[in-house]
Amino acid sequence: MDLRVAADARAAADEAAAWTATQLRNAVQRRGRATIAVSGGSTPAMMFAALAAAPVPWRKVSVFQVDERVAPDGDAARNAALLDLLPADATVVPMDVTAPDLHEAARRYAALLPAQFDVVHLGLGDDGHTASWAPGDPVVRSTARVDITGAYRGHVRMTLTPSAVNGARHRVVLAAGADKAAPLEGWLLDAADLPVRRVRSSGTVVVVDVAAAARLPGVGG
Repeated sequence: MDLRVAADARAAADEAAAWTATQLRNAVQRRGRATIAVSGGSTPAMMFAALAAAPVPWRKVSVFQVDERVAPDGDAARNAALLDLLPADATVVPMDVTAPDLHEAARRYAALLPAQFDVVHLGLGDDGHTASWAPGDPVVRSTARVDITGAYRGHVRMTLTPSAVNGARHRVVLAAGADKAAPLEGWLLDAADLPVRRVRSSGTVVVVDVAAAARLPGVGG
């Protein structure tokens, strides 16, 4: 695992965007196309804006979602609006969370995924969740690559499972803010049984700001 600590949330987002852009360019150079799965949130919005301005051959990039809340199109709770921050010439593949049969929609989405993502972008919740792997939700043990969660903070969700996330060539976890300090400590110091601990360490870059790193020995003090 590669831990990088930036001065603030903006700097962390820029660092994550620059690293991601490099991986996408490398993937296009090596394989002709690149694939990435992205998560939602406020700090990712800053990352996506920086990533969109980076020199990436977007017409050769396919963008998938890591997770999405089951809510109507246009609902403020949806992550899909963040995809609009990425260049229009990228191929965007959103999750169909308005389908009448969500489990069938999850199977259809799984069939669209690449055999191996080049990059999966993840966040970190204040309770240690990542993707839509809430504490105690059995979705982390699903054998499918995409599945449906139980209700969590008001919404059922569609999410990539650990098999899809950990099968990626690279993962980047972006976290900023003081509310991320405790779960980050619990994860990186193996001090708590958190959903984020399902994320494979090898091939994972963790980019945080100083507030999120405050409880890490030798980093936050």
